[in-house]
Amino acid sequence: MTLGEVFLESLTSGVITEREMAWVAAQQGAFARHEEALAIRLGRLVDEGQINLGCRIPSRVMQHRQVLVDWIEPLGRRRRAIAAVA
Repeated sequence: MTLGEVFLESLTSGVITEREMAWVAAQQGAFARHEEALAIRLGRLVDEGQINLGCRIPSRVMQHRQVLVDWIEPLGRRRRAIAAVA
C-alpha cells in the first residue's frame, strides 16, 4: 500500500477505512516531502467532510442496487399503475 493508492481510493470512493487511516498515521515519519503534502491534503478533505471515515461497500452490492433501481423497481411501478387503470 502506498499513500498515493490510499489517497486516490479515498478520493474516488469518498471513504477512508480505519485501517488506511492507521497506516497513514503509522507511516507519516517515513514520508517524503511530496507525500507529506498529500497526507495533509487527505486530512483536510476528511476535515471538510468530503472524505468520510467508514467502510467501502463492495462493487457487486452497489451494482445490484443499481439494477434494482434502474430495472426492477420501474417494472414494479408500471405493473401497479396498469392494474390501477384496468
